This record gives sequence, C-alpha cells and structure tokens, in this order.
Amino acid sequence: MATCKNCGATSDDPGHLCNPTDYTLHCDYCGTHNVTPMHMCKEKFAAMKYSCGNCGRVAITENDLCNPTEIS
Repeated sequence: MATCKNCGATSDDPGHLCNPTDYTLHCDYCGTHNVTPMHMCKEKFAAMKYSCGNCGRVAITENDLCNPTEIS
C-alpha cells in the first residue's frame, strides 16, 4: 500500500497516485527505471486509446477511466 505525499490518498497500485511514497516505477514500454507515475514516453503514448473527460488521464482500456472518450 502506497500513500500520496501530496494529498494522503492510498492505493494498492501506486501508479494511480500523483506523488507516491517509497515506490519506484519501471516503464514497460521504453524500459526506463525510476519513472514517475506521470511518465509518458512515445511508446506508451502510442498505446493509449482513451482519455478521461474529467481529468484528462489517458489509458489503454476504457475500464481504467471514470469518463472514457476514445482518442481519434
């Protein structure tokens, strides 16, 4: 369980927090280590098919967003 340093929110998936404590991410798309949850390389961006109409977050599947809109 990780906690957000900014707002105190907790999550089992620290990639969904804006500033997680004690957590490092590895990008499966470009191979970079120690990226932030907001990391968006060319390879990852190309895989994104939806954006959230509320917050602008992007995702591969619409189930990962609360208000998905297909990226055209």
